[in-house]
Amino acid sequence: MNSVNDIWCSIMDYLSAELTSTTMNTWFSECRPIDLTDSRLVIYTPTTFKRSIIKERYASIISSKLTELFSAPFELEVLAGDELDDYERTVPDDSLPEVAGYTFDQFIVGNSNKFAHAAAIAVADKPGESFNPLFIYGNSGLGKTHLLLSIGQKIHEKDPSAKIVYVKGDESMNQMVQSIKDNTQAEFRNKYRYVDLFLVDDIQFIAGKLGVQEEFFHTFNNLWEAGKQIVITSDRPPIEMVKLEDRLRTRFEGGLMADIQSPDLETRMAIIRNKASQLGMTLPDEVVEYIANEIKSNIRQIEGVVKRLTAYNSIMHETIDISMAKRAVKDVVRDGAYIPTPDVIIEETARYYSLDPENLKSQRRDKNIAMARQVAMYLMRTHTNLSLKEIGDQFSRNHTTVMSSLDKIEDLLDKKPEMNNTIRDISSNITTYHGQ
Repeated sequence: MNSVNDIWCSIMDYLSAELTSTTMNTWFSECRPIDLTDSRLVIYTPTTFKRSIIKERYASIISSKLTELFSAPFELEVLAGDELDDYERTVPDDSLPEVAGYTFDQFIVGNSNKFAHAAAIAVADKPGESFNPLFIYGNSGLGKTHLLLSIGQKIHEKDPSAKIVYVKGDESMNQMVQSIKDNTQAEFRNKYRYVDLFLVDDIQFIAGKLGVQEEFFHTFNNLWEAGKQIVITSDRPPIEMVKLEDRLRTRFEGGLMADIQSPDLETRMAIIRNKASQLGMTLPDEVVEYIANEIKSNIRQIEGVVKRLTAYNSIMHETIDISMAKRAVKDVVRDGAYIPTPDVIIEETARYYSLDPENLKSQRRDKNIAMARQVAMYLMRTHTNLSLKEIGDQFSRNHTTVMSSLDKIEDLLDKKPEMNNTIRDISSNITTYHGQ
């Protein structure tokens, strides 16, 4: 992989052929590469004296070699002393998160996920060589993020110098939106130019955001054309993202697509036993079977129940039995469907339309804001038990305005398929990020 370390090794090889070994040992033995951007190599040396000599005597030689390597003007920045700490604080941290247990050996394989698991291992073994991009999709809580991070962990173990970037779809979207506002799209693209592994979690958030999709398209193309591995997760396949641009959809579909389904009973029981073992606990068979039968489609909820049983056992010193399991399941999986708060609905609706939540509560009547406000009212009516007056109070409107808004959305649902997709997408985001 052409990481910053690889580039620095090339520079050192070049200088070694031009300079004496004494010169190399004196000025470069303690140097190490720090960062590589679109037009700059950043290195570090411990003392300001060495920094001054490197800049005075060798910076132009190194810059010329970099320009030759990349066919573009390049600069050398040399940090010294405490400057490294200051520099690292200013660089956005999109590195691989350290999440315990998110490795391949802790992933329970069953019929519902064995293809996605095998594809993830293949990508981790030979990144960028095949299955690029790898697109993993499935409902929330089934292990997509686990596989995504497992790929990153394995590649990092094989090559600690590999530059790995992990972003969540909504965070990436926010960064892209900000770059568009600040007219810094070029800097945003350059940030990812030398990434070896690009991990994107929950890509569905960029659907419908034209400016964001434009920037993501350029980022994707740069990495894909350079042979860098891209792994993407989503709660649905690209064909179901109706607001996704065709050029992105075809690129996603041009790689390997792998879905994860809800685990069967045997796999759920294995997951429960594995999680309990990680927590230093062995559960009775009847407890394992009870939990597996009660929670059928969300691994995170299963893990939550096991953690709660561990807490009961260690804090209350109670024996783990069916009665305790029922209590734990009831605590994690509330009776009835998840009911979002009005603020959650407003937040997710505003995010879908790239608005501030306060816009929906304001008196502004811009077309985009008015539509988002009406959609939020409709979602409150369908997802909560609020009365028309209570819904209106959330937006400082009366119940007549709410009724009119509901009628308009229902009319659009009958006449325009895209409105059905809008309602489904926002509902999915509400459940995924607030209902677990």
